[in-house]
Amino acid sequence: MKILLIGEYSRLHNSLKEGLIKNGHDVLLVGSGDGFKNFPVDINIRPVLIEKPFYFFFEKIFYKLFKISLAQYECAFRFYKILPKLKGFDIVQLINENSIRTHPKLEIWLLKKLILQNKKIFLLSCGTDYISVKYAFDKKFRYSILTPLHEDPNLKKHFVYVLKYIKKRYYKLHRFLYQQIEGLIASDLDYHIPLLNYSKYLGLIPNPINTDSISYITNDYSSKIVIFHGINRLNYIKKGNIFFDKALELIQKTHADKVEIIRIENIPYNEYIKLYNRCHILLDQVYAYDQGYNALEAMAKGKVVFTGAEKEWLEYFNLEEDTVAINALPNEQKIADKLEWLILNPKEIRKISKNARAFIEKEHHYINIAKTYISKWK
Repeated sequence: MKILLIGEYSRLHNSLKEGLIKNGHDVLLVGSGDGFKNFPVDINIRPVLIEKPFYFFFEKIFYKLFKISLAQYECAFRFYKILPKLKGFDIVQLINENSIRTHPKLEIWLLKKLILQNKKIFLLSCGTDYISVKYAFDKKFRYSILTPLHEDPNLKKHFVYVLKYIKKRYYKLHRFLYQQIEGLIASDLDYHIPLLNYSKYLGLIPNPINTDSISYITNDYSSKIVIFHGINRLNYIKKGNIFFDKALELIQKTHADKVEIIRIENIPYNEYIKLYNRCHILLDQVYAYDQGYNALEAMAKGKVVFTGAEKEWLEYFNLEEDTVAINALPNEQKIADKLEWLILNPKEIRKISKNARAFIEKEHHYINIAKTYISKWK
């Protein structure tokens, strides 16, 4: 089949593309690289003009005055220019409801053109969209990325990007897409749970991980335990990184002689990977039920990851608690207690490390996941 993937977050579409190619399909990936992460794409629609110093300054002033993003217009223009190349695909899959990264009206206009010149269109739920945000906003989860906002309304400015998805203009985009798509697929339980009663929902397909290109790393346990905390500053509050920082302060007070802590912010994906390769423990996110892409890749390398590993996830994959990943709760003392347990019991780190790799190979192998996508699309 000839397959077009639109948009990229956290390398999901890259890994899916690799799996699809292994299964003998022809794949084209279009996207903007996801900001500073700069993931590879076949055709890039990144707003390069607006990123230049003068235009970037002008963009900030223009947005402040008119609440209009010129970068989004540039994305739309770049996508429009490549539309003639995006014809005749059997399958088009959008990474989420705002995959072109432009204004909703423009997005609808461009998508209409894209849909007319291709066969089937599918939508992924693997990032913020209307249904997942509304579900979280209505407090239907025990906790979610909106929990900090529920607890402190003064944090609203930090959630502008998330809350836009439940505004009228993005709801219209959501409605348009649901009328056009053949089906909708979730990448993990945080998106699966809100979608359970939707007629076009095709089910959960776990994130594809290219275990052929990610090697298991056997770390040295004879000296200090290395803990890695990588932060995307934009998501610091939403992902609950503050609980990790506080937990690390507690660990520094009690076990400074036994640990080495690596803490970094906002660096490109390739540099990020190099830095965390030598860690034993990786702190990923708190406000989640399931693992995101960074956590899964770290688990493939044999890292013990503190992330979403809630009871729903344990039940779905038939796992025991603390055997594959550590559920990171929004409580710094509980996180510190789990860290201390691992620091004082390196054998547990070894055991979880091996289990994590085996889990990824069984449930997230990119070639098998690609086959599942093909089955759903058909």
